[in-house]
Amino acid sequence: MLVLVAVAVLAIAAPLRHGHQAEQEVAGRAERADLHAARDAKYAEIRDAEMDYRTGKLSEADWRAMDRQLRREAVDLLHRLDAHEESEPA
Repeated sequence: MLVLVAVAVLAIAAPLRHGHQAEQEVAGRAERADLHAARDAKYAEIRDAEMDYRTGKLSEADWRAMDRQLRREAVDLLHRLDAHEESEPA
């Protein structure tokens, strides 16, 4: 009797486990897409800051400080993206 109940519980719970796994996969893809978008936006910020410096809107000191900060943020995003991709099954 106990075996039948266990089998019934497993049979009923199987679709629920699969649904949860699919939900996690969708969330993982969304997070990866967000990280890619953030990375691309950060690259655009770096290019914009350089353009502002070249056109005289930023002093060299301001541009260097901004560039260092933006590149630090970009590296952080790349590390997060790498960690996210390593944690996903192949």
